[in-house]
Amino acid sequence: MPAVSKGDGMRGLAVFISDIRNCKSKEAEIKRINKELANIRSKFKGDKALDGYSKKKYVCKLLFIFLLGHDIDFGHMEAVNLLSSNKYTEKQIGYLFISVLVNSNSELIRLINNAIKNDLASRNPTFMCLALHCIANVGSREMGEAFAADIPRILVAGDSMDSVKQSAALCLLRLYKASPDLVPMGEWTARVVHLLNDQHMGVVTAAVSLITCLCKKNPDDFKTCISLAVSRLSRIVSSASTDLQDYTYYFVPAPWLSVKLLRLLQSYPPPEDAAVKGRLVECLETVLNKAQEPPKSKKVQHSNAKNAILFETISLIIHYDSEPNLLVRACNQLGQFLQHRETNLRYLALESMCTLASSEFSHEAVKTHIDTVINALKTERDVSVRQRAADLLYAMCDRSNAKQIVSEMLRYLETADYAIREEIVLKVAILAEKYAVDYSWYVDTILNLIRIAGDYVSEEVWYRVLQIVTNRDDVQGYAAKTVFEALQAPACHENMVKVGGYILGEFGNLIAGDPRSSPPVQFSLLHSKFHLCSVATRALLLSTYIKFINLFPETKATIQGVLRAGSQLRNADVELQQRAVEYLTLSSVASTDVLATVLEEMPPFPERESSILAKLKRKKGPGAASALDDSRRDTSNNDINGGVEPTPSTSTPSPSADLLGLRAAPPPAAPPVPVGGNLLVDVFSDGPNAQPSLGPTPEEAFLSPGPEDIGPPIPEADELLNKFVCKNSGVLFENQLLQIGVKSEFRQNLGRMYLFYGNKTSVQFQSFSPTVVHPGDLQTHILCSWP
Repeated sequence: MPAVSKGDGMRGLAVFISDIRNCKSKEAEIKRINKELANIRSKFKGDKALDGYSKKKYVCKLLFIFLLGHDIDFGHMEAVNLLSSNKYTEKQIGYLFISVLVNSNSELIRLINNAIKNDLASRNPTFMCLALHCIANVGSREMGEAFAADIPRILVAGDSMDSVKQSAALCLLRLYKASPDLVPMGEWTARVVHLLNDQHMGVVTAAVSLITCLCKKNPDDFKTCISLAVSRLSRIVSSASTDLQDYTYYFVPAPWLSVKLLRLLQSYPPPEDAAVKGRLVECLETVLNKAQEPPKSKKVQHSNAKNAILFETISLIIHYDSEPNLLVRACNQLGQFLQHRETNLRYLALESMCTLASSEFSHEAVKTHIDTVINALKTERDVSVRQRAADLLYAMCDRSNAKQIVSEMLRYLETADYAIREEIVLKVAILAEKYAVDYSWYVDTILNLIRIAGDYVSEEVWYRVLQIVTNRDDVQGYAAKTVFEALQAPACHENMVKVGGYILGEFGNLIAGDPRSSPPVQFSLLHSKFHLCSVATRALLLSTYIKFINLFPETKATIQGVLRAGSQLRNADVELQQRAVEYLTLSSVASTDVLATVLEEMPPFPERESSILAKLKRKKGPGAASALDDSRRDTSNNDINGGVEPTPSTSTPSPSADLLGLRAAPPPAAPPVPVGGNLLVDVFSDGPNAQPSLGPTPEEAFLSPGPEDIGPPIPEADELLNKFVCKNSGVLFENQLLQIGVKSEFRQNLGRMYLFYGNKTSVQFQSFSPTVVHPGDLQTHILCSWP
């Protein structure tokens, strides 16, 4: 565009700006501005017509006043009149005023559109560029509707100058982002793609920006751009800095265009044409090779431009994820940046390596830098870099290095910034669960997590450890012992009390044989924390106390004394008061068998996705799902660490063993039936998938007598019928040989009853068949029966 000559200088504007700068106070500035506004208003309303120079000068003053923060409510019409001038400087000021001060809903938009239409039809490239800039700056829907069809035509016209094409492409991009439905997709789309072959690099740069945006919605319409983009990128990468002198930035040829082309290629999968793909791979290798060359300049601008192309190249290699050699080379190149003195490069290298770690081709290469990443986690001053280092450790973790990474993250957690502690807690919990070799290590890790950063351990974390301990018989005793020892610390976090209360209430009997963890000691230890906890934790401890009465009858009197205390029965919190009253009544009124039924062990939790992993996905956002879902590794052990919990194969026998599963949730899929085993198929189970229940476990087989030792019915058998006064299901009859359960359902005048037979021996019944007898006239009321 032509430069403003000295004759176009506006002395009045310069004097006004000088006066404003020389004002000693805000009041003096406002006084001078009000004086000038009054003068301009009188000039605009005067009888004497103003020439173009005067209009331009006064409109410039209004623009300056607006930039100082004052409202301008006049002068818009004079600015519109400047658009009809044939002088560039006057037209330029008019468009500038409109772009800055005219609202997209202004009543003057129609007049402005007419002036823009005239300039677009003038074929004067300078005026056309001014008009296109104004459309892009205002970007209103009304302007889009008026010019959306004209701008593509100008863009692909053969007689349009390069500067006009460049402005038209950027203007169309602005309109498309504001109102995608206004930009028609027609025959011009194919011609836009061919702009990638234009001789003018500015046109190519603008066209790449437009195509990158358009192809996201209509990728098939612009698929032909792949070969052209590769061809243009190849010419740039292989050229010397002297070949593109006008577009070389500190010895780097066309860095911005190269970055845009690489981003465009990331919108599509790898090229199907072998020749195009081969040429692209050569380009990527050339970029990686140039990164190893000594710099041609020590200026930071040179390294910034060079690294911008390199990181975008690595992003494209990661996007394709199909060239093992390139992926490993990219990983090695990023590894060099991990110790670079520039903080931004270290940050970008860690961020890119997080994505590389999810590729099966480069995961092992990423793992070789584990010591450098751990050192960055410990020594980096910038918290954002430390956070990326933690993300990379999480991404590179697998079964071979899980213990090392988890221990380092736990060690870092003690001094970590408060802003990222919760996220690190979630990651440690997920890694400990996913890659646990044995669950005793998992329990130790989670308890350490609570000890170090208890305030940041969310409910999902300690809920999850309770689910796993409940579902794994082989870790219940160890968990009870470990949490008992953890509760003995003088300062104990409330989350530790919650975990301890639940685990000891369920499995405290497994460590009760040790005098150091006898039932009274367990109760005293928990109750010593009671008055220091919140209402929710105290409610959980009250539930633990009533569980203790079932597990340890010798503590009944002590616990009833605590429940009977006035501080509980008359507690201000209704939840605590209700629990205390109900638990005290239950322990006083219920028989031993009823108490054992009501307070028996919790059943295994159903299979579902880890709630910790789901929370981390929500915290990191949708874009992080692919980085978190790395189930491609260690698939051979998913039955142990796959995020869903297996059903335990054995269980500790309770005082009232329930072989029929009437008191527990239906178990998940059972393993293959062993030879000589006994199965009782629960075809009427409430669960969605009825499964057969297992025969006696090794512990139950050891405690049960042999088939030749058939004893009389157990003494409580006569009392079992009393249960059905208030229950629809339960054990109807039981002796050393057989267990008979009943389950009934009633709806209005209809009822249905099922009988279940459980074999309590270790041998299979022979010729076993039940007989249904219908006393009296009951036969006429039974709709159907199955023997």
